[in-house]
Amino acid sequence: QLQASGGGLVQAGGSLRLSCAGSGRTLKMYAIGWFRQAPGKEREFVAGISWGGRPYYVDSVKGRFTISRDSTENMVWLQMNSLKPEDAAVYRCAADGVKWVSTTPDEYDYWGQGTLVTVSS
Repeated sequence: QLQASGGGLVQAGGSLRLSCAGSGRTLKMYAIGWFRQAPGKEREFVAGISWGGRPYYVDSVKGRFTISRDSTENMVWLQMNSLKPEDAAVYRCAADGVKWVSTTPDEYDYWGQGTLVTVSS
Protein backbone atom coordinates (compact mmCIF):
# COMPACT_ATOMS: atom_id res chain seq x y z
CA GLN A 1 0.00 0.00 0.00
CA LEU A 2 0.99 3.61 -0.49
CA GLN A 3 0.30 6.39 1.96
CA ALA A 4 0.42 9.99 0.81
CA SER A 5 0.54 12.84 3.29
CA GLY A 6 1.69 16.40 3.73
CA GLY A 7 -1.07 18.39 2.09
CA GLY A 8 -2.57 21.46 3.66
CA LEU A 9 -3.46 25.10 3.25
CA VAL A 10 -0.74 27.48 2.17
CA GLN A 11 -0.59 30.99 0.80
CA ALA A 12 0.53 31.58 -2.76
CA GLY A 13 4.31 31.59 -2.84
CA GLY A 14 4.52 29.18 0.05
CA SER A 15 5.83 25.63 0.23
CA LEU A 16 4.63 22.17 1.11
CA ARG A 17 6.35 18.82 1.20
CA LEU A 18 4.31 15.79 0.25
CA SER A 19 5.36 12.33 1.33
CA CYS A 20 4.60 8.95 -0.16
CA ALA A 21 5.36 5.99 2.06
CA GLY A 22 5.41 2.36 1.11
CA SER A 23 3.54 0.33 3.68
CA GLY A 24 4.11 -3.37 3.38
CA ARG A 25 5.63 -2.82 -0.01
CA THR A 26 9.09 -1.70 -0.95
CA LEU A 27 9.14 1.24 -3.33
CA LYS A 28 12.65 0.45 -4.48
CA MET A 29 11.49 -1.63 -7.44
CA TYR A 30 8.92 0.87 -8.66
CA ALA A 31 8.87 4.07 -10.58
CA ILE A 32 6.82 6.53 -8.54
CA GLY A 33 4.57 9.21 -9.92
CA TRP A 34 2.66 12.07 -8.39
CA PHE A 35 -0.64 13.03 -9.96
CA ARG A 36 -3.12 15.72 -9.09
CA GLN A 37 -6.75 16.36 -9.81
CA ALA A 38 -8.57 19.62 -9.28
CA PRO A 39 -12.38 19.83 -9.21
CA GLY A 40 -13.81 19.60 -12.70
CA LYS A 41 -10.44 18.76 -14.23
CA GLU A 42 -8.79 15.59 -15.40
CA ARG A 43 -6.10 13.85 -13.42
CA GLU A 44 -2.72 15.30 -14.33
CA PHE A 45 0.79 13.93 -14.09
CA VAL A 46 2.90 16.26 -11.98
CA ALA A 47 6.22 14.55 -11.34
CA GLY A 48 7.80 11.14 -11.27
CA ILE A 49 11.02 9.42 -10.36
CA SER A 50 12.55 6.33 -11.89
CA TRP A 51 14.21 3.39 -10.17
CA GLY A 52 17.53 5.07 -10.56
CA GLY A 53 16.35 8.39 -9.21
CA ARG A 54 15.88 10.26 -12.48
CA PRO A 55 13.18 12.91 -12.05
CA TYR A 56 10.52 13.96 -14.53
CA TYR A 57 8.24 16.99 -14.28
CA VAL A 58 5.34 18.49 -16.11
CA ASP A 59 6.38 21.83 -17.57
CA SER A 60 4.14 23.83 -15.27
CA VAL A 61 6.05 22.76 -12.15
CA LYS A 62 9.62 22.69 -13.44
CA GLY A 63 11.86 24.81 -11.30
CA ARG A 64 9.34 24.86 -8.46
CA PHE A 65 8.81 21.21 -7.53
CA THR A 66 11.44 18.64 -6.67
CA ILE A 67 10.85 14.90 -6.41
CA SER A 68 13.24 12.68 -4.52
CA ARG A 69 13.37 9.18 -3.08
CA ASP A 70 15.10 7.34 -0.30
CA SER A 71 15.08 3.60 -0.76
CA THR A 72 16.30 2.91 2.75
CA GLU A 73 13.38 4.76 4.24
CA ASN A 74 10.97 3.51 1.56
CA MET A 75 9.84 7.06 0.93
CA VAL A 76 9.31 9.44 -1.95
CA TRP A 77 8.91 13.16 -1.42
CA LEU A 78 7.55 15.99 -3.51
CA GLN A 79 8.88 19.35 -2.39
CA MET A 80 6.61 22.06 -3.73
CA ASN A 81 7.87 25.64 -3.64
CA SER A 82 6.46 28.88 -4.99
CA LEU A 83 2.99 27.41 -4.94
CA LYS A 84 0.33 29.00 -7.09
CA PRO A 85 -3.45 28.87 -6.80
CA GLU A 86 -3.51 26.67 -9.89
CA ASP A 87 -1.49 24.04 -8.01
CA ALA A 88 -4.43 23.42 -5.70
CA ALA A 89 -5.71 19.87 -6.09
CA VAL A 90 -5.86 16.46 -4.52
CA TYR A 91 -2.43 14.92 -4.95
CA ARG A 92 -1.89 11.16 -5.11
CA CYS A 93 1.24 9.08 -5.44
CA ALA A 94 1.33 5.91 -7.51
CA ALA A 95 3.74 3.06 -8.12
CA ASP A 96 4.54 1.47 -11.45
CA GLY A 97 6.51 -1.77 -11.52
CA VAL A 98 8.85 -0.63 -14.27
CA LYS A 99 12.10 1.27 -14.28
CA TRP A 100 10.98 4.37 -16.10
CA VAL A 101 8.36 6.96 -15.32
CA SER A 102 5.08 7.02 -17.22
CA THR A 103 2.79 10.02 -17.39
CA THR A 104 -0.22 7.77 -18.02
CA PRO A 105 -2.26 7.00 -14.90
CA ASP A 106 -3.55 3.68 -16.24
CA GLU A 107 -0.04 2.26 -16.31
CA TYR A 108 0.38 2.54 -12.55
CA ASP A 109 -0.24 -0.52 -10.42
CA TYR A 110 -0.80 0.93 -6.95
CA TRP A 111 -2.20 4.19 -5.70
CA GLY A 112 -2.14 5.97 -2.41
CA GLN A 113 -5.05 7.94 -1.02
CA GLY A 114 -5.18 11.61 -1.89
CA THR A 115 -3.81 14.49 0.10
CA LEU A 116 -5.42 17.87 -0.40
CA VAL A 117 -3.36 20.91 -1.30
CA THR A 118 -5.09 24.27 -1.04
CA VAL A 119 -3.36 27.45 -2.14
CA SER A 120 -4.86 30.79 -1.21
CA SER A 121 -4.21 33.84 -3.35
